[in-house]
Amino acid sequence: MRTKKYGSKDLEKRLGKATIGEFIRTWRISEGMTLKGFGKKIGISVANLCDIEKGRKGVSPEKAHEIGLAIGVRPALLVKMAVEEQLAVADLSYAVELEPVA
Repeated sequence: MRTKKYGSKDLEKRLGKATIGEFIRTWRISEGMTLKGFGKKIGISVANLCDIEKGRKGVSPEKAHEIGLAIGVRPALLVKMAVEEQLAVADLSYAVELEPVA
């Protein structure tokens, strides 16, 4: 049986644009981790993690990069999401494309 792999653009078309908080919450739950366990893994308090997952608090690009490394997700994906959210909060409509510099 073949399983189709979806990229972020495919998933966005199918499910809509996810926030970094929604992504983090979905990843945490899919891994069966508690808020406390996941917060410890990525180096933030349960209260901050809860605020991020509920969209009450944003994530800096630096922290997004750290989270990506900690959970084995391509850091550029989370950094892109963090920057897009910061732009949206500033009411600026920009598309963000990131490429790591060697």
